[in-house]
Amino acid sequence: MSTAPISSYMRAQKNIPEQLKLSDFEDKSLLILDDDDPLRGRLARAMEKKGFQVKEAKTVAEGLNIVKTTPPGFACVDLRLEDGNGLDVVKELSKIKKESRIVMLTGYGNLPTAVAAVKAGAIDYIAKPVDADDIEAALLASPESKARPPENPMSADRVKWEHIHRVFELCNRNVSETARRLKMHRRTLQRILSKRSPR
Repeated sequence: MSTAPISSYMRAQKNIPEQLKLSDFEDKSLLILDDDDPLRGRLARAMEKKGFQVKEAKTVAEGLNIVKTTPPGFACVDLRLEDGNGLDVVKELSKIKKESRIVMLTGYGNLPTAVAAVKAGAIDYIAKPVDADDIEAALLASPESKARPPENPMSADRVKWEHIHRVFELCNRNVSETARRLKMHRRTLQRILSKRSPR
């Protein structure tokens, strides 16, 4: 049996909606688990405007506490956190509340992690940087379809540039430390940092 995504034509023939509506769900609670304070705050405000009842957490411990006491209907979970792996929270929420819809976020996108996230119970996997529209589309994607691809996605060069600059800022703009963490040659990194962002 083919596992290829259902085409738009097939969806139209079967009347399968590409997106569900938040009003279709009784439980509108959303856990946003991310240790990037500005990003988490920005997403929380934007998702509240979209009608979600947001709970915020920045550590695996905080996330697990929320999942065990008041399991949310939706969750947006970062992969790498200060005190561990967001997959632990995904697994726990999937066990406690099977119908929850979980999206995994990461700045370290790779296929094995995506597979692990989906096996753990996530319905989608999004590489940072993301915005609230990306998350909403993924959380409300119809089970029979995939979330719509973004209209103007970042180029691969831009994603790489953003990631390098994020690590550079986190290393307090220390070129040597950034190069060490990214496993890059210092001169190569300096060349990239001196260029303007690609489109």
